[in-house]
Amino acid sequence: MVKISKEAALQYHEAGRPGKIEVKPTKAYRTQTDLSLAYSPGVAYPCLEIQQNPDDAYRYTDKGNLVAVISNGTAVLGLGDIGAVSGKPVMEGKGLLFKIYGGIDVFDIEVDEKDPEKFCEAVEKIAPTFGGINLEDIKAPECFYIEERLKRTLDIPVMHDDQHGTAIISAAGLKNALEVNGKDIRKVKIVVNGAGAAAISCTKLYMAIGAQKENIVMLDSKGVISQERKDLNEQKKFFATSRTDIHTLAEAVKDADVFVGLSKGNVLTQDMVKSMAKDPVIFALANPVPEISYEDAMEARPDTLMSTGRTDYPNQINNVIGFPYIFRGALDVHATAINEEMKLAAVYAIADLAKQPVPDVVNDVYKVNNLTFGRDYFIPKPVDPRLITEVSAAVAKAAIDSGVARKNIDDWDAYKRSLSVMLGQETKLTQKLYATAAAHPQRVVFAEAVHPTMLKAAVQAKAEGICQPILLGNDEVLQKLAHQLDLNLDGIEIVNLRHPSEQERRERYAHILTEKRKREGYTFQEANDKMFERNYFGMMMVETGEADAFITGLYTKYSNTIKVVNEVIGIRPQYKHFGAMHIINSARGTLYIADTLVNENPDTDTLIDIAKLAAKSVKFFNEKPVVSMISHSNFGSNQNDGAKKVKRAVELMQEQFPDLPIDGEMQIGFALDRDLRDEQYPFTRLFGKDVNTLVFPNLTSARSSYKMLQMLDADVEIIGPIQMGLNKPIHFVDFGASVRDIVNIVSVAVIDAFVDKVKKGISEATE
Repeated sequence: MVKISKEAALQYHEAGRPGKIEVKPTKAYRTQTDLSLAYSPGVAYPCLEIQQNPDDAYRYTDKGNLVAVISNGTAVLGLGDIGAVSGKPVMEGKGLLFKIYGGIDVFDIEVDEKDPEKFCEAVEKIAPTFGGINLEDIKAPECFYIEERLKRTLDIPVMHDDQHGTAIISAAGLKNALEVNGKDIRKVKIVVNGAGAAAISCTKLYMAIGAQKENIVMLDSKGVISQERKDLNEQKKFFATSRTDIHTLAEAVKDADVFVGLSKGNVLTQDMVKSMAKDPVIFALANPVPEISYEDAMEARPDTLMSTGRTDYPNQINNVIGFPYIFRGALDVHATAINEEMKLAAVYAIADLAKQPVPDVVNDVYKVNNLTFGRDYFIPKPVDPRLITEVSAAVAKAAIDSGVARKNIDDWDAYKRSLSVMLGQETKLTQKLYATAAAHPQRVVFAEAVHPTMLKAAVQAKAEGICQPILLGNDEVLQKLAHQLDLNLDGIEIVNLRHPSEQERRERYAHILTEKRKREGYTFQEANDKMFERNYFGMMMVETGEADAFITGLYTKYSNTIKVVNEVIGIRPQYKHFGAMHIINSARGTLYIADTLVNENPDTDTLIDIAKLAAKSVKFFNEKPVVSMISHSNFGSNQNDGAKKVKRAVELMQEQFPDLPIDGEMQIGFALDRDLRDEQYPFTRLFGKDVNTLVFPNLTSARSSYKMLQMLDADVEIIGPIQMGLNKPIHFVDFGASVRDIVNIVSVAVIDAFVDKVKKGISEATE
């Protein structure tokens, strides 16, 4: 783990705009009309609606997506009572985590009040602002009273995350760890070192999933909490043991099955670990220094199943696995509380998720290939994108079933999809692509299956029902790679194009290619030699109908691939050129950009083909194209050759397609700013319209535009390149594309192939 210095941390918080969070408007605000709707007089109408029905605040305001992170700074991280304002960086950080993991807006509120009654009064007065309240860093025992009172007096979810966050995640971890080592939670002996808010809440939740009170021993700073002691508060009394033979931690852990540390660093020794039962479970959760280091615990007992609160060791107990998704589910059904049923639902959802195949994005982040349920992985990783869909949905359903929801959810699949869209894991466009492709799966050839990313994408595409993959490569090599990556190739066809068994097919393909290109100097021997190359062989599979689509480009040079595709597949008769498009999905909407791959310096005729292909492709995605031809010039403001070729292309396109909204030449700022364009150039064919299709004057500008957006904005989704104008569904991927990028292209290729079949009158029934 990277060591964090004081200087680096202070610089991080101070640089640029101080702090870690900001507030952004979600509605238009540029015009006077916008401002009149946002404030006076328009704002009066939702105010009056809410006066008549207070629940309408969820309709007309951000209440349903707004959580207060509230603290008095009495128990900040490992820093203790440092005061309300000193804890503000932590509360801002909590707000950041809420936003990036749950899509939830946060106001952090630091209340300079230690008296529990007055603190509660302050929170109760501001509660109408929020859809939920996350109490944070409040010391025990006051935190117990504060949470219980606010849960009783408020009609929105209230949760003290220091208590319940750790409890939920560690309970899920404990459930799974005991499953891995084959022990029954009803019979195991559990030692809890620590008796603060987190320890009390954790232990109660362990009991809720089956742990027996008589098998639990809890310790505080004075030793074992036993019935002999007279210095116990009500929370500690509940866990006081009747045993009189144990007083110290060393005595308590002897023969114990589970140790849970919520105390301080280096209190559990190797000798203590050695004294524990077979296959001990150790949760050393003190931060930043655990009760025992991972190395010491494993050295003492290699059979240990261990968790810490640290990111650099397996099975991290991290509250971020829980709180964003618990509040997400509660907010989405307008819950009045976060009750025990909802917390248990989160426990089981988190535990179940660890048993499912791990997404590629998680393996990539942790630089591994095969995270699987077991000793080193029994808790999901914080970056797992499925947490929001699985945990939030489970919590929302529990809220509905337990009667604390004010809003129902009828379509759970649609709800989960909306959560994926919210965090940018998917968009409505990609969801539509996957659904359409899955309804008509086609045979897709993967040329570069020997590349780990391409192989993962092929397996993933099959798992999602998008296609029937055909892998080009050596059987033994691919099976060995699949084993290393923990991938299942069952049901996936492998074609070893260089094997003697494929000689007849290579020769047949060579004869076909020779006949197609005989007037271009091709000989049979030359064509036959080319059939030992993946791109030639794979494209011929599509050309002959033995496959439906083809994917390549992950490590093959585009120039080589373009040469092959011209020779084998060719361009559609109505065009003289082909091109490629990238789709940009952002908060602003969807943009289609062309040409991003093929034509380096297109002339006027080429630009016309690109514009026609781009418009056709946008229609393919069920949108009406509104096309801007981009230049450094605006409508003749510059008369150099570059501007003139774009201007001429626009003139010819407008003549040929009088109903197509297309205009230019224009600078990109005017293309994307409708108000500015309409004000300055009201004569355009684009007046009053939002441009969704950009045709660039050359390859450099087109590629630079989407690459720059991709690098500058992590929330922008890029799909492409998508080929336009070839006779068959031959599609390319970008160098360095991720598994998800490739699967996106596969879905487009499948739809492309299906549409092509429909146009040619080939019904699915005859396939």
